[in-house]
Amino acid sequence: MSEMIYFEDLELGNMKEFGPLTVSRDEIIAFATEFDPQPFHLSDEGAAQTHFGSLASSGWHTTALSMKMMVEGWSRNTDAKPAGLGAIGVDDLRWLQPVRPGDTLRGTSEVIAKKESRSRPEMGVITSQVTLYNQRDEPVMMMKPIVMFRKRPV
Repeated sequence: MSEMIYFEDLELGNMKEFGPLTVSRDEIIAFATEFDPQPFHLSDEGAAQTHFGSLASSGWHTTALSMKMMVEGWSRNTDAKPAGLGAIGVDDLRWLQPVRPGDTLRGTSEVIAKKESRSRPEMGVITSQVTLYNQRDEPVMMMKPIVMFRKRPV
């Protein structure tokens, strides 16, 4: 296998798994305090007054945790690293179930679209379907990141 995974190496249907990661109460509250200070993300008491019933992670926290797990997965892969050049966006981000303290998350990423860049011949664009699951294998988040990838040097 090459040192890098280039645009040409990625095929429709390629699947990667990442995780696991267990979410703590302190992490949920710390993230919410700084970035999403709504009562249901800050305490059980605040959440008890809502449909959540008890403390729930911010969806933005859940999304950030998915990125953390993906990057950690890439760094553990000693065979090859992705030749990613950054994302240009995310389509269809959905938070399907609340993430609670003590939940253990894992995810999958499947290549669902691939397109060569017309304006930048040195790169292409990959769209993936990313799904995050809790320890009960229930999907808690889905999104379609759109990522630029370097093409193999000629």
